[in-house]
Amino acid sequence: MKRISLDITKAACFLQEGAVKAFEPKVKDAQKALEEGTCPGNDFLGWLHLPSSITKEFLAEVKQTADVLRAECEAIVVAGIGGSYLGARAVIEALGNSFAWLRQEKANPTILFAGNNIGEDYLSELTEYLKDKKFGVINISKSGTTTETALTFRLLKKQCEEQRGKEEARRVIVAVTDAKKGAARTCADKEGYKSFVIPDNVGGRFSVLTPVGLLPIACAGFDVEKLVEGAQDMECACGKDVPFEENIAAQYAAVRNGLYEAGKKIEIMVNYQPKLHFISEWWKQLYGESEGKDNKGIFPASCDFTTDLHSMGQWIQEGERSIFETVISVEQPNRQLLFPSDEENLDGLNFLAGKRVDEVNKMAELGTRLAHVDGGVPNIRISVPQLNEYYIGQLIYFFEIGCGISGNVLGVNPFNQPGVEAYKKNMFALLDKPGYEAESKAIKERLAKES
Repeated sequence: MKRISLDITKAACFLQEGAVKAFEPKVKDAQKALEEGTCPGNDFLGWLHLPSSITKEFLAEVKQTADVLRAECEAIVVAGIGGSYLGARAVIEALGNSFAWLRQEKANPTILFAGNNIGEDYLSELTEYLKDKKFGVINISKSGTTTETALTFRLLKKQCEEQRGKEEARRVIVAVTDAKKGAARTCADKEGYKSFVIPDNVGGRFSVLTPVGLLPIACAGFDVEKLVEGAQDMECACGKDVPFEENIAAQYAAVRNGLYEAGKKIEIMVNYQPKLHFISEWWKQLYGESEGKDNKGIFPASCDFTTDLHSMGQWIQEGERSIFETVISVEQPNRQLLFPSDEENLDGLNFLAGKRVDEVNKMAELGTRLAHVDGGVPNIRISVPQLNEYYIGQLIYFFEIGCGISGNVLGVNPFNQPGVEAYKKNMFALLDKPGYEAESKAIKERLAKES
């Protein structure tokens, strides 16, 4: 089987000769620290060898639970936020039929995502949509008290029980949560829900290959065994003993740190395949939450090309030269569509007649890459042979290990997120949550002075 590949030549040329190679000792030290558990955040390294530790028995249990939900539900709502939903959504969107939800007869239940915002309109519209549906819920939360997810789950649990009765609802509500503690664990045990455990040593943004991601992906009808197989192969390909010249994760970590030191503070993840939009969204959390601390870190952004070339293309081509691009290029689409000829040729496009639409897309990709490099934008290119479970599994682990290495080279703890708590404290204080009386008083006094 092929593997995804990396081309850094159009990025390394913006650095001094040998600059990427010069990072090899730092990269090797960073990866050694990951392997030996001597790096900051070493209590969250469960993802590092997760692919190779996944058993057939565990995958069979995931698939069996998914089969129950698929058989009994027209729709399945995944309730989670951040890493508790982005990984699953990224894989499902990448592999799914873009218009499957429009078909009257579907082989798979509709997978919906909620608990990732507090939009009243969104939640109201969701509950309205589900009123005449046999639906189930996968509640993904380690604590069970994350505001967005807990609020959504309370609404959905009540509605599911009212529509299906408590006994039937118990069969179609699944908890993915902590092994022993937390509100979600207490609820699951009390109600008798089927449950899966989020490993203590795997953070949310690294959890795609745990039940957090695997169960929703299996419910959508995709092959989780192939997904894991791809991740396992990439785990081997990016191991600590793989030479730097052959280790694409090590090279990715090296070149992006080299560009960062050279003043390139923004990395734009680019795709030319609309199905990859949520891969970029997952990647943004993975790298942004891992590296953005201690007043350091590359800012992760994303664009969908060629769409965003008509909105962001001008800035990328001629704006401030503080950016670099990482392009995910899909070598072979899963479908074929030829461009037709037209007798009148009013649009002047007959020169494309008989060509595959993907050929036009590939030339747009190459032309844009050439223009952006000429415009002073370093370009990294990741080639994915095809969009299927195996290669997406490779891509997931490549980004995860690349992130772990890169964060350690940068000199931060890639596995914590202390800054995320600031808004929560303010929100709870403003909502007069018990236990936040002092904070509530201080904030209200501050707002009164500022008004």
